[in-house]
Amino acid sequence: MIIVHHLENSRSQRILWMLEELGLPYEIKRYERNKQTMLAPPELKKVHPLGKSPVIEDDGQVIAETGAIVEYLVDKADGKLGAPANRTDALRYRFWLHYAEGSMMPPLLLKLVLARIPIMGKVAVKKIQPMIDVHLDYVESELSQRPWFAGAEMTAADITMSFPLEAARSRGGLNESRPATIAWLAKVHARPAYQAGLKKGGPYAYA
Repeated sequence: MIIVHHLENSRSQRILWMLEELGLPYEIKRYERNKQTMLAPPELKKVHPLGKSPVIEDDGQVIAETGAIVEYLVDKADGKLGAPANRTDALRYRFWLHYAEGSMMPPLLLKLVLARIPIMGKVAVKKIQPMIDVHLDYVESELSQRPWFAGAEMTAADITMSFPLEAARSRGGLNESRPATIAWLAKVHARPAYQAGLKKGGPYAYA
């Protein structure tokens, strides 16, 4: 049985959603953030040296990093939610799978951190928002052309993209001015597997 080390209000909610989509059995070990620092608790370091979530355990393996976990689960499910057969769609799949954490999340995280710094942080945030807007405009242009990130069908790339876009909706300037992206989020949130993962995962501020 897969064990998911799940931190509230974190990237690990995507893994619960994915497991529900795949129909793979799993159990959850929940962790709460420190109320003052909002950091993960030290107990997670007993699971993996980085002390971050998501982390899963399966067949004696401890696997960290969202992208690595997603690829592991796709393999475990014999390719379900993986790269489409069409080469162009497969290339898009790989791009979005890595874009989520490699390109889109860094400025969103930077904005979150700087927003907590009095006075100077607010000045810096104004310079970061245009960087985020570039990503949001790009995502909007892509989702205006197809229903899912890789093509006609939902894939694991959509699962990885959910967290940065939920974060952008919460604090990154994503609103109804980008209707294709908002419609995509609504479609994701309406999926039964998403709702099941949300119910099992506990507190999650971005749904």
